Amino acid sequence: MRIRILLATLLLPLVVWVSLPLVSSADPQDDLDRIEGRIDAKRGQLDRVRGRAQILTSDITAFTRRIDALQGTVDTLQRRQDTIQANLDEKRRELARTQEELRVTRARLARLKARLERSRKILAARLVEVYKSDEPDMVSVVLDADGFAELLENGAYLERIGEQDRRIISSVKDAKAEAAITTRRLSVLEARQQAIADQIYEQRNEVARARIEVEGKRDAVDRVRAGKRRLLGRIRSHQHELNEDIDALQAQESKIQRRIQAAQNPTSGIAPGPIRGGGRFIWPVNGPITSSFGWRTSPVTRFHQGLDIGVPEGTPIRAAGSGSVILAGVNGGYGNFTCIDHGGGVSSCYAHQSSIGVGVGQSVSQGQVIGAVGNTGFSFGAHLHFEVRINGSAVQPLNYLG
Repeated sequence: MRIRILLATLLLPLVVWVSLPLVSSADPQDDLDRIEGRIDAKRGQLDRVRGRAQILTSDITAFTRRIDALQGTVDTLQRRQDTIQANLDEKRRELARTQEELRVTRARLARLKARLERSRKILAARLVEVYKSDEPDMVSVVLDADGFAELLENGAYLERIGEQDRRIISSVKDAKAEAAITTRRLSVLEARQQAIADQIYEQRNEVARARIEVEGKRDAVDRVRAGKRRLLGRIRSHQHELNEDIDALQAQESKIQRRIQAAQNPTSGIAPGPIRGGGRFIWPVNGPITSSFGWRTSPVTRFHQGLDIGVPEGTPIRAAGSGSVILAGVNGGYGNFTCIDHGGGVSSCYAHQSSIGVGVGQSVSQGQVIGAVGNTGFSFGAHLHFEVRINGSAVQPLNYLG
């Protein structure tokens, strides 16, 4: 929805301007002013579109870095998950060994219990024999014992029992002790088995949850980036359309200027003729001409109404001649723009300034600093765009520069 609203905002002025017919008036200068106004408006739209494109490009770059960082986290979690899986596999093998040990231990315990039971039966039978014999001391031992355990612990009387009887009783005691030890070991192994399984599964599940969360964030950011890329494509298409409209308007502007120039009477004194060699103006900055007056194809195809002089940003701009400031401020594609009226219909203009140092109505002297070179407006690098206008029409500045 936000993308549709933004596109509607950007495209509506284009539709309106394209739909407006160019009405020719009796005064070509009025037509020229109207065309120049439309060009300035188009350049203003183009500036906004370019600004929005730069913001989107910056956003896309930032989102790409964020996606790369999230992907790095996903890769780290994947490696951790692989490590945990390898550990889980090892623990499973250890668990299998433990389970085998449990199986062997349980089987041994079963054998011990069977052995204990057999030993008890043998001892019981032996005691019955002793009871029936003519050995009164042994009868007393059996009759006086409070239980089977006390009978086994009464070592003084057991010494009278034969070697075979002692072996039976010893076997019973050993089997009983080993059965208790094995039972405790079995409990420890079972607890250990459960602890290992719980720990590994919890680690694996924790990493899996973290990875799913990060992948979700990555995919969400990627969807936003894709939307911004689609919007950037539409904005660049709009930018191309605006450039085409500016080209068409400038072509109309050139035709009107030619009409005005053809209608001018050289003897009327309306405009001074070119001054070649030792012109009335000084150069506002010292630097190479990077784009001349006239038709050009770069950065856009259009009629270039001045000179572009390549100098670093911040270079002081000096008034080409004495006069009065008639324009000083932001002016569409010209960016920070200043014009000085020198009288007799002659004016000089200075565009794309980083800062303006004079105000409207201020008188300036030739060579006075009026601003600084910049890159504002419809510009592709720091430079000064310098124009000379006669009665508002741009002319070749070189004819007026000394």
